[in-house]
Amino acid sequence: MDIILVSDVFGKTPALVKLSEELNANIIIDPYDGINMNFKNEAEAYSYFIDKVGLDNYLSKLLEITMSISSLTTLIGFSVGASIIWKLSENSSVKNISHGICYYGSQIRNFKEVNPLFEVELIFPKVETHFDVLQLQSELCKKQKVKTMKVDYLHGFMNFYSTNYNEVAYLEQLDYLRLKFLGQNTNQL
Repeated sequence: MDIILVSDVFGKTPALVKLSEELNANIIIDPYDGINMNFKNEAEAYSYFIDKVGLDNYLSKLLEITMSISSLTTLIGFSVGASIIWKLSENSSVKNISHGICYYGSQIRNFKEVNPLFEVELIFPKVETHFDVLQLQSELCKKQKVKTMKVDYLHGFMNFYSTNYNEVAYLEQLDYLRLKFLGQNTNQL
């Protein structure tokens, strides 16, 4: 099983490269074609993403890459990356994606009509400023092929460059992903 990481608005960072190595991920998809943008903060990264890339363009990039995949693959996305995985999950042209894991994809709230064609796990933070996490979770968990989970951390907890980064949460999720895909956890290594 191959793994592809789909970045947030920070793009491909050294920390995301490290995570890809930890999970033996094959590819990192990011909005900036692999260029480390060295954003100073989330506001700068978000503003640049909205002005220069946009959700639809990022989704088109993900669709193009996933259309060329020939082996069963899991997508793991963060924030905007999670949101485009969610949107992609209803596209019947995508054949070899077996699973999506979406961390704190806050834009998912704008695409509740999506009905995934592959298994999707939505991992929500404990709160979001623009919507009620529990309400969204309760709506989406009724869909086929959707599993939701709310964790006790904030949006961005997996991103070393986020103000909400949480090392304990990162390590917990790393263990979860390793057990799920590699049959091992970091505590054993």
